[in-house]
Amino acid sequence: MLKKNSYRKLMLAAALLATAASCARAEQVKLTRNGDAIEVAIGGKPFTTYHFEPEYSKSFLQPLRDANGTIVTRGIPIGNTIPPDHYHDKALEPHQRAMYFAHGDINGYSFWIEEAFKQFYGGHEPKFGRMVFRKIDEMRSGSSSGVIRATFDLEGDDQKPFAQETQAFTFHGDKDSRVIDCEFVITAYKDAVHFGDTKEGTFGIRLAPELDAPSGQMVNSEGGHGESEVWGKRADWVDVDGEIHGDKLGVAVFDAPDSFRHPTYWHARGYGLLAANPFGLQYFLADDKNATNKDGSYTLPAGQSVKFHYRVLIHEGDYKDAGVAEKYREFAAHP
Repeated sequence: MLKKNSYRKLMLAAALLATAASCARAEQVKLTRNGDAIEVAIGGKPFTTYHFEPEYSKSFLQPLRDANGTIVTRGIPIGNTIPPDHYHDKALEPHQRAMYFAHGDINGYSFWIEEAFKQFYGGHEPKFGRMVFRKIDEMRSGSSSGVIRATFDLEGDDQKPFAQETQAFTFHGDKDSRVIDCEFVITAYKDAVHFGDTKEGTFGIRLAPELDAPSGQMVNSEGGHGESEVWGKRADWVDVDGEIHGDKLGVAVFDAPDSFRHPTYWHARGYGLLAANPFGLQYFLADDKNATNKDGSYTLPAGQSVKFHYRVLIHEGDYKDAGVAEKYREFAAHP
């Protein structure tokens, strides 16, 4: 016979396994390509669309939804246009797509801002870069996940490719959450590629206005609250939670341990920008008298690659309800 303590341990383990199975039952992911865009559905409900149309200077996902179907990202820009009634917005930043990867200075070109919106930049825009779509390497639906992998060239105004970028997304979902695992790899071609030090970057999500401060609450893994304690700081993760049309929810971005310069710095603003940026040290550390290195630039040698790895978690409730800290630890153990 089992001893009483052993029996109790077995019963507790069984109960925990049953609870985990019921709470984390993965839903089917279906991917459908329509021209130069891929629709992503989870559990039979629309989740997002991956855009790589040639008229856009960078690829992006728009919109993002939670498990209830609530859109958690900003609705503009619409393609390459901004509706006139938004022109007065102080934090318009038209190039901030719903979710995208781009840096503001790669070989002197900005992939963060876009030529299509130069009328909004007051004549102070830099040279514009472009991501040029080459191919979809993988598109796979599945009973518990879906995968998209795509290849692009990075070009300047001379239209000569100087680097390759691969983007990989793995989509998951259950009754309470939506997850995107994101991996971006940039490989230099025949010459070195230089990433400049600028705050304008790099992996960004522009959230729905209902999540702007003070309605939306921003917190990071180090216990920082609000823009003043999160912007320019290093952290494993940042979460913004709030309420949209009665739906209490949050969006977190995790920086993986194998990502470039982990833990990353954060270009996170109270007006709805949630961005991981490992390069902008001269801005982030400008007031830090103890900082010994304020140069965040990086040169990637010819023929070599650099990887950026993140997870996006869209959850119900606030960050405590969703167990964001615990979920990050699980992710970091098996990124």
